Amino acid sequence: MTIKDIARLAGVSTSTVSKVMNGKDASISPETRQKVLQTAKEYNYTPFASFITQKVKTFQIGVLFNSMNTVKKTLDGILSQACHSGYSISVSTSEGDTEEELKAVMGFCRNKVDALLWEPVGPASSACIEQLEKAQIPYLTFNSSLPGSLNLDYQSIGYRATETLIQYNHEKIACLLATGNRSSDFFEGYRKCLFDNSLIFQEDLVFDHVSSSLLHKILSHTISGIVCSHYSSALALYERCTSLQYWIPNDFSIVSLKADVRPETGYPHISTFTIPYFKFGAFLCRRIINLIEQKQEEEEVFSPEIRLDNTWSVDLPFSQHRRKITVVGSVNIDYYLNVPQLPTSGKSVRTSISSLYPGGKGTNQAIAVAKLGHKVSIVGNVGNDLDSHVIYDALKEYSVDVSGLTRCSNFHTGRAYIIVEPAGDSLITIHSGASELLKPEALRENAHLFERTAFSLINTEIPMEAVEEACLLTHKFGGQTIVKPSSCNSLPEDLLSGIDILIPNQNEIEELCPQEPDLSSKADYFLKRGVRVVIITLGAQGCFVKTREFEKYYPAMKATAVDNTGAADAFIGALASYMLYGFSLDTAIQIATYAAGFSIMREGVVPSLIDKSSLESYIRQNDPGLLTLPEHS
Repeated sequence: MTIKDIARLAGVSTSTVSKVMNGKDASISPETRQKVLQTAKEYNYTPFASFITQKVKTFQIGVLFNSMNTVKKTLDGILSQACHSGYSISVSTSEGDTEEELKAVMGFCRNKVDALLWEPVGPASSACIEQLEKAQIPYLTFNSSLPGSLNLDYQSIGYRATETLIQYNHEKIACLLATGNRSSDFFEGYRKCLFDNSLIFQEDLVFDHVSSSLLHKILSHTISGIVCSHYSSALALYERCTSLQYWIPNDFSIVSLKADVRPETGYPHISTFTIPYFKFGAFLCRRIINLIEQKQEEEEVFSPEIRLDNTWSVDLPFSQHRRKITVVGSVNIDYYLNVPQLPTSGKSVRTSISSLYPGGKGTNQAIAVAKLGHKVSIVGNVGNDLDSHVIYDALKEYSVDVSGLTRCSNFHTGRAYIIVEPAGDSLITIHSGASELLKPEALRENAHLFERTAFSLINTEIPMEAVEEACLLTHKFGGQTIVKPSSCNSLPEDLLSGIDILIPNQNEIEELCPQEPDLSSKADYFLKRGVRVVIITLGAQGCFVKTREFEKYYPAMKATAVDNTGAADAFIGALASYMLYGFSLDTAIQIATYAAGFSIMREGVVPSLIDKSSLESYIRQNDPGLLTLPEHS
């Protein structure tokens, strides 16, 4: 490809191409210059420069980094934009050494790059400017304090991180810094945000590593929140605190910066502001190309929207936590088979319709509570298999705290095989899997999850000794227990006094108490042994409730049944949720019947669980007085 070829393809004279390629194009219009350059880039034209002494265009950009850390973060964006714009990249790094930096600059000058993107080592780097000007190589600096440098606004991100904790009512906020070019600006943002919000800056709350002093301030609740300039520091802090049985965000909150080159992980759960290095690299490349090609455009300003990625590790200060709900029970994968009629002994039923959902009463009740607006933790076991990932993903989607969920090696996640006929009735067989391994020791190891728990929702599809331990821990921390006696034919006498609300269905109450003739006397049997409230769910007939003070039937919501499997879980989740909102037992039961009614109208338990907004909208239309809290609440 010759200069004449480029001139022909661009529709201009050879002299015009020569002027543009040799930088003597002051008399050439911007449109013509761009046309010539675009044609030359498309056809990879490079002037024969072995005998030319003046500066010529090579369509090559030099990039000089201060450290390899920056290379990994920013280079992909530069390369992507350069490739898109028809340029190649030559990369070097000074590794923080001014002598190596000068050598690299002189190398770029010898190779006659069109321009240099340069991350200076420091103020002494200005010695390189003379070499660049002598070689007539334009340059842009970034991530430096030199005048005109293009920098990521770490101060603004530090401000935003601190502001996030302040919005959650934190006042004692520490700052954890690590070695790196962002730390000083991040710190200034932290300090400025404190000042703007009338909070006192304390030097003893600024740390450069995870020290014993920092851990002491966390463990004593002297500080309630921490902002971290580097994700690696946040990880180190997270690991140290969990090893000391201090939990995020229950005991303290963390907000950290994170590079966009880090892979997405589901654990640990740290709230982050992602630094857009890729976009910044692309921006730098666009700016240097505009400088090379002398584009008459308004200079682009780098101002990406940077937002908090998640709120996993952010909550109110420990002293202000509202009470929450803890769920202890089975965690399964539900395998559905839809049949025209339920099978009976000696009769096979064929089907071609099947589906799979996350399930188990523990999973179902935790998600029911989360969708109704409460913080909820789950304690249970899953296997070390693909099914466990389905469970984690489902719980994560609804922000359920899964720190009490344990993977059991060499065991599969529990499975429930559910056969459903068109009217919604079902047969269920449970293979407990890892749920069968839940022991009292595991409950005690997760005792922190019962702190500030108002209600523990416990089902008996786990070993009975684990049920008993869950009741003990709940009462130890001042909570109430709601027990669903599923998949069992008896309850230990010692357990009954630890149950505040017992919720069997009609089949379960018959199996637990066959000797009593009617529902009222069956409920009495448990009330006399320490249970405070017995609620017997009756499907389409609603429920029967008895306490020491009253007994009452509550009608069910009228609904077309598709799958009755999750009605009890929806009922229990709503009952606990609205009692925690301050409603009386009587009102909470009425609200819970609506939640149960909605749950039978779709297949699968988790997909059918109703959210707070939808539930309350329906109730306001059909029973507007029900959602009025008593004045003392």
